[in-house]
Amino acid sequence: MSDSASAAWNAGPHAGPWENRTNRRCGRKPGRGLEIAGIILGFIFVWPLALAYLVWKMMGYPKYDQAKAFLNDTFGRAKDDLFSSRGAAGFGGFASTGNAAFDEYRRSELERLEEERRKLDEEARDFRNFVEELKRAKDREEFDAYMAKRRGNGPTNV
Repeated sequence: MSDSASAAWNAGPHAGPWENRTNRRCGRKPGRGLEIAGIILGFIFVWPLALAYLVWKMMGYPKYDQAKAFLNDTFGRAKDDLFSSRGAAGFGGFASTGNAAFDEYRRSELERLEEERRKLDEEARDFRNFVEELKRAKDREEFDAYMAKRRGNGPTNV
């Protein structure tokens, strides 16, 4: 067994990143009890800040520039992809691909699909109206049968 392995093995229960000054990121060792109580109270009263603190803690208490670099590396490309397609065309349209023939084809296909959607919406509206008419006719028939029975005209088929 090497000396470095023995030293790590015999370091004891208090060994860790807070005891080794080279791994300390910023600040002094937090009090565990106060830290846990603060996190619990944070989740009760201001949960977004408590969640941000836990993420910061899980990242190893990084400094601001390190955390910013990590977030830009992790989420930067997704942010660029999300907002780059909305540049010139706005939220409702698409940016030009640079190929006029493809752009015209895409525009005509989108118009065709929009027309199909309008037709389907109209058919759905007509069907809802038809079902409502059937319900009204059935209700009217049931009411007429009830009234006939009540007046004593005899039972009718329902």
